[in-house]
Amino acid sequence: MERLAGRIMLLWGFPRAAITILAGAIGALALPPFGFFATLFISFTLLVWLLDGITSDPDSGWFGRFRSAFWIGWLFGFGYFVAGLWWLGNALLVEADEFAWALPLAVLGLPAYLAIFYGLSAAVARLFWSDGMGRLAALAFSFGIGEWLRGFVATGFPWNAIGYGAMPVPLMMQSAAVIGISGVTVLAVFVFSAPALLGTKKGMRVGLSLALLLFAAHLGYGAWRLHGADTALAQISGEETTVRIVQPLIDQARKLDDAERTAIFEEHLSLSAQPPKEGGKRPDMIVWPETSVPFILTQNPDALARIADVLEDGQALVTGAVRSEEAGPGMAPRFYNSIYVIDSQGQIVSASDKVHLVPFGEYVPYEDLLRNLGIPEAIAMPGGFSAAPSQTMLTLPSGQSFYPLICYEAIFADEIGEQVEGTSALLNVTNDGWFGATPGPHQHFQQARIRSVENGRFMIRGANTGISALIDPFGRTVIGLAFDQKGVIDATWRGGSVAHADSFSRQKNFWFLVGAAFLIAAISRMGFNFGEN
Repeated sequence: MERLAGRIMLLWGFPRAAITILAGAIGALALPPFGFFATLFISFTLLVWLLDGITSDPDSGWFGRFRSAFWIGWLFGFGYFVAGLWWLGNALLVEADEFAWALPLAVLGLPAYLAIFYGLSAAVARLFWSDGMGRLAALAFSFGIGEWLRGFVATGFPWNAIGYGAMPVPLMMQSAAVIGISGVTVLAVFVFSAPALLGTKKGMRVGLSLALLLFAAHLGYGAWRLHGADTALAQISGEETTVRIVQPLIDQARKLDDAERTAIFEEHLSLSAQPPKEGGKRPDMIVWPETSVPFILTQNPDALARIADVLEDGQALVTGAVRSEEAGPGMAPRFYNSIYVIDSQGQIVSASDKVHLVPFGEYVPYEDLLRNLGIPEAIAMPGGFSAAPSQTMLTLPSGQSFYPLICYEAIFADEIGEQVEGTSALLNVTNDGWFGATPGPHQHFQQARIRSVENGRFMIRGANTGISALIDPFGRTVIGLAFDQKGVIDATWRGGSVAHADSFSRQKNFWFLVGAAFLIAAISRMGFNFGEN
């Protein structure tokens, strides 16, 4: 290992850049649908050795080291995000004649932007660099802060945070109930970097022991929590509810065809009206995915009447739909990506609008600036939605309330507020049909599962092309429909929560971990070597 570490440190020029990009790309194999979390041990070990090998002109001082480390981190992030997010380009191929020009922006441009956060993380860590375990702690706190910033800077895009690579299965998801995805990321970076100590020896005994202890605690807590899962679920005292989740498998090109609207609507109704399996209970609520209704419901009373015809007394339909709202005399109406609750009389009894819109997918940021710069192609990209000012809970006629997450709102862990504590369950409706048979829908599903663990609640997830499921508060799939399957699933569950840390406590725990890692790094930087051999 020492010889390999030395060779990596001494690389320069193109070989050094290529190895750095490859190190990041290898780490993406830890993400769904692969889940090979061990690849992150390779990625971060290489990253540590590459940062170890930074040399700069002595006269350039700290800025020279900062700049060199930034480029190492940026190249690492670029490899990680290209390998993990290439599938975003598939959305632009649905209407390739109009939007294929933007393919490089999605496949290379977005990763190049996101890699800036990893570049800054590596650069900050290098300022606290030292021999031994301290440099692992420096990476841990800097990447933790970098991923936290990625959640909200420029509207945020925290997709595929490093911590997700440490949580491929429910056994490894339970730590999120205490420290959240951000806290798991801090510890994961430290643990995944630990093998680098084998190549440099200093601080090896203490560093590897601490990493093994953290990894064992991660697994042990997961095993302990899952061992008591059935007991915890039995103690939930909320109302028992049977839900039917409809997965219609409507091709995205077909959804965009106006001539198909009536047929698509009738397909949803037909699936909803299927009788329960033998011995099954009639569903109390039926869930359709995001934007399932292909027209403005409030302008189409016949559609509401058709829904009433299908629903039996006491049933409710929860569906994604586009909502319109008059903006004032002489002004164009506003449109919202929404969820409706419709009762068995065909009346809309509750609604919630999407708060966090997708840039260049649901709205065009800096539209006036782009227009002034003469970039009409960007302004013409899909969009046209307005954002709701705040999250509104959905309420069924039975009185049950749900925390709504429309599409990628499910990836923003820190935006799920305290309102969730009074709800029966999380509700995520999405349309991942834009991305075809790529890793995207699988990555989205995993992140939704982590939200269930963090918030200690069931999640009802309806996806047009999959993956639809009822997820329990421990991130386990109670019942689901795989990607690219058409059909319905029925499941019974109880509303309420199991023991978990609330969002404020998870944030406190995250910052405690950041602070602890920072102290270790700072003390090491001042010359104290933890367990130097």
